[in-house]
Amino acid sequence: MKFLASIDVMPIKEILDPQGKAVLLGLKNLDIQGFSDCRIGKHINMEIEAADKATAESIVEDACKKLLANLIMEEYSFELTAI
Repeated sequence: MKFLASIDVMPIKEILDPQGKAVLLGLKNLDIQGFSDCRIGKHINMEIEAADKATAESIVEDACKKLLANLIMEEYSFELTAI
């Protein structure tokens, strides 16, 4: 079976996010109001072939832990969709 993995990697809340702070400052400078926080991360789409959804989840979990996310500073979540 083929799956689409939609993966989000974000800095953990306790870590300062300088990109997010820069975006907030830019919005303020453009007089765009209403935002109080901004966190910037990565969104990754990957196609994966696996025997079933459970196997695909295990493979994506392994990829996130070993390569896609720095678990000291980032957290991740993902969704799998059969394609």
